[in-house]
Amino acid sequence: MKQFRKMTYPYVVWISIMIVFPMLLIMFYAFTRQGNSVTQFSFTLANFGRFVSDTVFLSVLGRSLRVALITTVVCILLGYPAAYYIAKCSEGLKMRWVFIITIPTWINMLVRTYAWIGILQDDGVINKMLGAIGIGPITMLHTEFAVILGMVYNFIPFMILQIYTSLTKMDYSLIEAAQDLGANSFKCFTKVTLPLSLPGVISGITLVFLPAVSSFCIPKMLGGGQYVLVGNVIESQFLTSGDWNFGSAISLIMAIIIMISMYVTKKIDTTEVSERSAT
Repeated sequence: MKQFRKMTYPYVVWISIMIVFPMLLIMFYAFTRQGNSVTQFSFTLANFGRFVSDTVFLSVLGRSLRVALITTVVCILLGYPAAYYIAKCSEGLKMRWVFIITIPTWINMLVRTYAWIGILQDDGVINKMLGAIGIGPITMLHTEFAVILGMVYNFIPFMILQIYTSLTKMDYSLIEAAQDLGANSFKCFTKVTLPLSLPGVISGITLVFLPAVSSFCIPKMLGGGQYVLVGNVIESQFLTSGDWNFGSAISLIMAIIIMISMYVTKKIDTTEVSERSAT
């Protein structure tokens, strides 16, 4: 037991430096404002009041939540059929498809997102293809469509892999039992497969919604600075305006929203498990 505790010391130090200490700094700056001296600070809630009283910041927060929700829904609609198909393939094909899906994640997200600029611009690949059949050019870059497309492209592998893992761990004898009892393919899916795969869906929602709602790189690159989300506001407060107190307050608000989202998804997952155990 003592040997095990000693092995955890490096991880505790790492977590303290990289997670706990930065969060304490954010909390400190969020609840303080600087006085006349560099070392003079006073407690205040004005940073939070500024955010909740300004309709511009609230509209940006609402836009961020809406874009993250759309991104999550699209990832579910596209990711579930893909995961279901892969789970039904032979073992050799499963590994190949998983390999194909994970390949893009090996490349830095900035590079992947930058590639979409060349694809979506007015003289890009898509508009050239549309121009060949007499359509276009269509303005796609620096729009909400481009931002959502970039988020779906970057985050959908996490949704597919989570659902795929859940489907492969499923007990397929339950489907056979349902078929023996007269259930058709649709009922087998809705009554057996879908409920048993919900933990994977919920995990996928967590891995997609949370980074999407706080993303600042994708909106900045594909939105061209014209489509601002809350992540871009936080970035500008720290790097451009130099208002660390207000930026920390927004960061803390987003952290609370993310923790509430994680609690809700965990609660739903626990409820689903309890219902399945009861039945």
